[in-house]
This record gives sequence, C-alpha cells and structure tokens, in this order.
Amino acid sequence: MNRDPHCGVLPPAHRATILVVEDDPQLRFLYRMSLMIAGYNVAAVEDGVDALRHIEANAPHAVVLDIELPRLGGFDVQHEIASHTETRDIPIVVVTGTLKEINPKDFACVLRKPISPEALVEAVERCLRARGKGC
Repeated sequence: MNRDPHCGVLPPAHRATILVVEDDPQLRFLYRMSLMIAGYNVAAVEDGVDALRHIEANAPHAVVLDIELPRLGGFDVQHEIASHTETRDIPIVVVTGTLKEINPKDFACVLRKPISPEALVEAVERCLRARGKGC
C-alpha cells in the first residue's frame, strides 16, 4: 500500500484528502459534501473492497468509515489498514448505527448515527490535528 510521503506534515484543509466509506448513497453524499464544503478533497466509495483498493492506490489523510458494509465490513477494513506500516497511522473516524463490538482504541474517533455535518467535520479536523503531531 502506498503512503503519504509527508507523514507528520499536516496539509491545509483545502489539500487534505479524506476517504468516505459508506454504503448508504444519501449518507455518502451528505458526508462527502460536508467535508468538501469544509475545504477537504474527498473521495467516496460504497464498500470495503473499493476502500482498500483506493487506499492502496492513493492513501488518504483520514478515513470516514461505516462498520456495516457490503463485500468487506468496516472491521476488516480497519484491520487491513492497521496491519500495514505504510497505512497504520491513517486516522479512522467510524460513523455507525451501532456501537456494539466496537473497541474505541481501534479508531481515532467513534460517532453514532445520526450525526450532524458539523460533528463529522469537527471529528475529522480533530483526527488530522492529532495525526500531524504523532505520525
């Protein structure tokens, strides 16, 4: 998997790339638009398989991840990201309808649906600030 070569260098919001992984098309659109309005570059995919393909080709600065996904679930995506030296420091913001079986230590931030666009942007910003300090 490819990794951001500027590890530890936090880009301005207008240059940071966020990957949204959400199977619900309306939520995917809402998350994507909220982050774009906040100044981020945003890519969006609907399942875990496409998420890992995207991360391998172009590692984002952060991932917004649903847990219940088709083809490959969010826990598997998180495990795959965490298992590679090149990607393990990518912060993951989980947005899910259930907190069942979620270990908060595995994720940078855990948000329960429904969430406001402001809460999503705030969580992503917090994760990016933390990543810039401790990569």
